[in-house]
Amino acid sequence: MTRLTELRPDLAAIAAHVTPGSRVLDIGCGDGGLMGVLEAEKNCDARGLEINAELVGRCVARGLSVVQGDADTDLANYPDKAFDYAILSQTLQTAARPDLMLDELLRVGRRAFVSFPNFAHWRTRTALLLGGRMPVTRALPVSWYETDNIHHVTTHDFRDLAKSKSAQIERSWFFADERAISPIGANWRAEFAVFELSR
Repeated sequence: MTRLTELRPDLAAIAAHVTPGSRVLDIGCGDGGLMGVLEAEKNCDARGLEINAELVGRCVARGLSVVQGDADTDLANYPDKAFDYAILSQTLQTAARPDLMLDELLRVGRRAFVSFPNFAHWRTRTALLLGGRMPVTRALPVSWYETDNIHHVTTHDFRDLAKSKSAQIERSWFFADERAISPIGANWRAEFAVFELSR
């Protein structure tokens, strides 16, 4: 069983700020690590939606409540405000329409957590500037033709999107080299960002 201290930094930040006893939907839940922590350490009612059948099988084998589905289309099946939190970790950039995905997150959840790789990080900028090629970095570990990332988002872009959707940014966290960093200059310093939103 995964513990809070073993989670990826963005997931650990999310888990640390979920209110105990909450009803949570983890969209793109992967192997269910975050869900397991929320159930075991926060007494949450955690549900998951995952497109990869193998990962769904792993979650179910661990006793987690996960269904196979595509977040681009299947969130429409959930009622309004069915969850206290809707969580989308490092999946926004893979959505067909991130703007519509954000609408759905804030419809099904009273609050939403969104984490994503920041494409304005200095390593990404340097790779493009000096190499003239799409970067392969620790945060973006595969070549452009293998990646699931179809929308490149920066922290500034996400703030603009939230504002356009009348979403209130409640809190934010930024990470580089697996450590939390200050929000100052985060658009070029952060490899990953996490935002908590409400509407």
